[in-house]
Amino acid sequence: MRIAIIGTGYVGLVSGVCFSDFGHSVTCVDNNPAKLAMLEAGKAPIYEPGLEDLMARNVAAGRLSFSGDMKEALKGAEAVFIAVGTPTRRGDGHADLTYVYAVAEQIAHALSGYAVIVTKSTVPVGTNRKVAEIIAKTNPKAEFDVASNPEFLREGAAIDDFMRPDRVVVGVESPRARDVMADLYRPLYLRDFPMVYTGLESAEMIKYAANAFLAAKITFINEIAALCERVGADVKQVSKGMGLDGRIGNKFLHAGPGYGGSCFPKDTRALARIGQEHGMPMQIIETVIRVNEEIKHRMIGKITDLCDGSVNGKTVAVLGVTFKPNTDDMREAPSLTIVPALIGAGAKVRVTDPQGKSEGVALLPGVIWCDDAYQATENADVVVILTEWNEFRALDLKRIAASMRHARMADLRNIYDVSALSEAGFTECAAIGR
Repeated sequence: MRIAIIGTGYVGLVSGVCFSDFGHSVTCVDNNPAKLAMLEAGKAPIYEPGLEDLMARNVAAGRLSFSGDMKEALKGAEAVFIAVGTPTRRGDGHADLTYVYAVAEQIAHALSGYAVIVTKSTVPVGTNRKVAEIIAKTNPKAEFDVASNPEFLREGAAIDDFMRPDRVVVGVESPRARDVMADLYRPLYLRDFPMVYTGLESAEMIKYAANAFLAAKITFINEIAALCERVGADVKQVSKGMGLDGRIGNKFLHAGPGYGGSCFPKDTRALARIGQEHGMPMQIIETVIRVNEEIKHRMIGKITDLCDGSVNGKTVAVLGVTFKPNTDDMREAPSLTIVPALIGAGAKVRVTDPQGKSEGVALLPGVIWCDDAYQATENADVVVILTEWNEFRALDLKRIAASMRHARMADLRNIYDVSALSEAGFTECAAIGR
């Protein structure tokens, strides 16, 4: 099949590359000349393990190309995916649909035959119907259907998520559109991955409901962790005992400094806003949003307490600043709250992250970037683990403790046992829920 994907951000590029690996002919469209030049040179503008290799293989096979010409890209396309950003709108917390609607209008001008217009971007309920209205109004002769096909890609594991999904959700209202979407995903259907066909509104709601539930699960275990610290329980043991219950499951039950990233923060805010607009407040989600911010500030207190009540004049080594490992994404990362607060309180902050520097330099002014954990921790007063990169899971703890001015660690991802830290020479330790 011939596919056009508008937008080469995280969702668009990963989806385009994976569809081409299914055997489809895919053109990824973007209006950013610098990004197109990078893609045509074989470089991905995002960090995702395995993406560049898969991209190169499909470009070489002639199934994947990149273009800035939407009209040319849409010629003969049976499906056109909208995969542009929907950031949080300033002032009201709603998803900003400016880019989605602008692309819908451009698609309308470029359509030359029947196509299914597929919204891959995360959008509020009702957006697909508005996209259909815009296309019909802009080009009354356009022959098309709309479909909602939300993505469920985890950064750092996106290719595997696309190729081996828990489910594929497709919102359609015509048999013709359903047939096109079924053909697109035929390689997954043949391998018995679940295909969930719904109406447009239900597909839109599934994405928000799923992300909000996972965000609530993270926030729940973080609150339990805080209580564990007060009563002498160990949150890792509590999480394990909970997670073995098949009704609960063990995923997203790892206590830490709060959720971040490109999805959970904006999607929970958008869902809360949708509820408010329809007179049905999402009280649990509104609480999740508030508590998640409180958790980040609680981490600042943990670090400060380790430094005898003040970080002023202290050197703090921070290991990891991306919101999770295996990505360079800094959006809504806990580090963006915690690190500036430490600097504002007078700390000298050294930072190391395997992929975070490209975005972090602009987002974390005033920090000192180091090549690795050993350089960052030398003569430091406290080391803070913020992101659980594999590089930080097997550090030479004795070497680090011996090199520090004061051997203190705030392990905000519970990577290490406190007993192991003590044996390595750390005199004071703080963890989450332990």
